[in-house]
Amino acid sequence: MNKTLDSWLGEQIETLTEQELYRPLLDLQSAQGGTVTVNGRRVINLSSNNYLGLANHPALKAAAIAAIDKWGAGAGAVRTIIGTMSIHQELEERIAAFKHVEAAIVFQSGFTANAGTIPTITSKDDAIISDELNHASIIDGCRLAGLPSSQRPVYRHKDMGSLEEALQQTQQYAKRLIITDGVFSMDGDIAPLREIVDLAEQYDAAVMVDDAHGSGVLGGGRGTAYHFNVHDRIDIQLGTLSKAIGVMGGYIAGSARLRDWLTQRARPFLFSTAHPPAVVAAVIAAIDLMESDPTLTERLWTNARWWQAGLKELGLDIGATETPITPIMVGDEATAQALQRGLMDEGVLALAVVFPTVPRGKARIRTMPNVSHTQDELAQALEAVKRVTQKLGII
Repeated sequence: MNKTLDSWLGEQIETLTEQELYRPLLDLQSAQGGTVTVNGRRVINLSSNNYLGLANHPALKAAAIAAIDKWGAGAGAVRTIIGTMSIHQELEERIAAFKHVEAAIVFQSGFTANAGTIPTITSKDDAIISDELNHASIIDGCRLAGLPSSQRPVYRHKDMGSLEEALQQTQQYAKRLIITDGVFSMDGDIAPLREIVDLAEQYDAAVMVDDAHGSGVLGGGRGTAYHFNVHDRIDIQLGTLSKAIGVMGGYIAGSARLRDWLTQRARPFLFSTAHPPAVVAAVIAAIDLMESDPTLTERLWTNARWWQAGLKELGLDIGATETPITPIMVGDEATAQALQRGLMDEGVLALAVVFPTVPRGKARIRTMPNVSHTQDELAQALEAVKRVTQKLGII
């Protein structure tokens, strides 16, 4: 390896370590669940996005195995060559029906769905208006659009006055696209979609909602747009297949013309091999379960409310969350890392989130109660949080 590059890499890693920003990868040695095996130890898992406990569900595993037997291990090509199997078409039709839209298109991840869609539906004559706390994939998608910063205004988080000001300042552009997370992934708060679509219609702008953390959680599982009953007023909905769905991928749901255009020009779609059939079949099975068993979402919320109430009783700050995403706000990066280590010693996996995922000084432990957790597991975890936060002087 080039010595200059290797030396630079070593210096950067050393700096991250000194600043308490270095995060080594954990070795998960079991399937996802309320408890998992990490580094040879069984621990209560509060760090997964597996909201509905579907990642290890028997129905998904059976569907994946059957798909391998029928379709093979891989798709063998990109979608636009010969990688579009009928099972891929079936999945997109199921998503469209589930979301009550004309059409849907599946990408390899939620990240590539944003990175592929945003620059494909905008041009040099347009403006993109984005919430300041939007996910990194939205930020990168906006950058890939190649517009100057004056055509990519960022409005203050959930501030409708700031959004309206951005709309007024961009009226000269051909198209305006407002983009917001439905549920903000680090704080767990929800975008005010009714107010956003009201302003969009007043100023003739389109709306795109990244509902990665709303899918399977809000609106009967259909997401934030359905939670607010504004799904028919939103132009583009992004969803993920890797969180509540429990598998892998992302999708864009909207009009038939939107899907058609993305199949022709969205670069991640054009230049990435299609999903393996096992993944597609498992996702279809997950959607079937979400539609047939509403208790999944109910159980998620029961666990989330119990967990959040317990943290509040301890006097901990869980921020502005309105969803199962439950941060324990710490602020200092070193304290957050110490809290993570202390909880791990107590048999609880709850990871610290630090810069650059959140701003400096906004470090936290991000906890994620889900359907897989038993009441006893959550109670054990809460007692561990109490002991460690007392030891560190947080409470």
